Amino acid sequence: MTELKLAKLPDRTPVKLSITVTPDLHQMLHDYAALYAETYGREEPVAELIPAMLAAFLESDRNFVRNRATGR
Repeated sequence: MTELKLAKLPDRTPVKLSITVTPDLHQMLHDYAALYAETYGREEPVAELIPAMLAAFLESDRNFVRNRATGR
């Protein structure tokens, strides 16, 4: 079998997740969205920003990344 430079793409089927947040967190998310729009000149709904925010948080957590890499 021939291998390509590009590996097989992972499953990209979206998974719907519902959460409840405190009023303070809700306000912070909207404040962040406003700053995002001011910074990048493009408004994005909070619901579109949250997955990227969560991914950035998880990718920046060294202990999580290390443990995940070792299969723990």
